[in-house]
Amino acid sequence: MKLLQAINLTKKFPNKLAVNNISLTINQGDLVALLGPNGAGKSTTLNMLIGVSQPTSGKIIFGDKSASIKDYKNEIGVVFQGSVLDANLTVKDNIMTRAHMYTRTVQLNSLIKKFELESIWKQPYCSLSGGQKRRVDIARALISSPKLLFLDEPSTGLDIQTRTKIWEVLNQLREDTGLTIVFTTHYLEESENADYVYIMDQGKVIAEDTVAGLQQKYTQNVLQLDYLTGETTTTTLDNKDEAIKILVKNAKLLTNFEYRPGTMDDVFMNLTGKEIR
Repeated sequence: MKLLQAINLTKKFPNKLAVNNISLTINQGDLVALLGPNGAGKSTTLNMLIGVSQPTSGKIIFGDKSASIKDYKNEIGVVFQGSVLDANLTVKDNIMTRAHMYTRTVQLNSLIKKFELESIWKQPYCSLSGGQKRRVDIARALISSPKLLFLDEPSTGLDIQTRTKIWEVLNQLREDTGLTIVFTTHYLEESENADYVYIMDQGKVIAEDTVAGLQQKYTQNVLQLDYLTGETTTTTLDNKDEAIKILVKNAKLLTNFEYRPGTMDDVFMNLTGKEIR
């Protein structure tokens, strides 16, 4: 079921066309990745969807009807690139201040436990590490039990343990509650688990599909064979079944092999180029 649609959204600034006539469909319960190089228009798009910025043209549909942000603001949670929490308040005060803004909230104790906030509950937010702050940011965004959670580069600068923990919790919430998530990231391996992916560049959506669909369209699988003779060959293939046939046929002639499926890194580079922006 469609939860949120953006139709022909455009955002013009005095000296720049930041978002150029894009359309997105976010289905209920999905994990949707919005990817693109710096300056592609991802954050501007999110800002329009969450009401921080008004589109120059286009419309947003939440559920089954056209909507302004006031119609669905209580149904969304947002985690920005930079924190919006009060640095001098404790974790508890930041969370509870948010909770008091809503009549519908999640089970607070469960949220504290999931994000492992017990040990920092009474600490000032400003005293926390980057990973601790991000866990608090996401917990605060979830306190209102939103249907849709927006995450703008939620794991930038975090260590692998914190990133893994955050995604474990979010995936469990998706499974338990049907939470829908839209996120941007520069860690493209995070998009491998997305149900659907939009790739933007220069304000436009230049590709969209499932991960498997994008990999099939924009990458090739690579099989490298090392022979007893010292020769090495590299072959591009459509799928792993072709690789298996080649390996079986040449098994007695090989010393080693490497099979590498196309990745989202490959998709991204093939679509947006290798030049530094």
